[in-house]
Amino acid sequence: MSATQSVVLSSQAPLRGAYKAQPEKAMITKHVRTSCPPGTDPLHGVVVPGDGYGVEWRFGIDRAVGGLHDAPNPGEILCAALAACQDSTLRMVADLMGVALLQTEVEVIGQVDVRGCLAIDRATPIGFQVMECKVRVQVAPDTPAEQVKRLFAQSERLCINLATLRQGVRVQSHFSLKEPVAAG
Repeated sequence: MSATQSVVLSSQAPLRGAYKAQPEKAMITKHVRTSCPPGTDPLHGVVVPGDGYGVEWRFGIDRAVGGLHDAPNPGEILCAALAACQDSTLRMVADLMGVALLQTEVEVIGQVDVRGCLAIDRATPIGFQVMECKVRVQVAPDTPAEQVKRLFAQSERLCINLATLRQGVRVQSHFSLKEPVAAG
């Protein structure tokens, strides 16, 4: 690979060809699960992402809803997912466009009125009322302004998590009751 060839293009080229030939292969599934053994207090837990990463994310509950605020909480994890997606999309698009990034930083700020989830006020919506992405980028000094404008537009358009939050997504919940294990 030459020094000017895109790292992203070289890794995506075979995928683009395969997905054009067989579009059904482009549909992928992401999953995580929580792992909270008996005796885990209700203010903490562990998230296990995907398959085979060998990592777990400890989470806690925000003090605004009675938690200890001693570990990332689900709202922060949601903000982190958006920040990570926006950052990686920006850097991948820059690589494809040949834009040299000197520095990137994505800050996500979410605001939620917790009265809704605490059932204090039924008129208060449950969930984030607003989320804001602040994307700060430093590019090489010789980068044309029009190219930076295209980089920003494409990065915003192609970010999966940003599009999901903006468009909304159908979410189904299924609850089931496990049988207790007999003492033995």
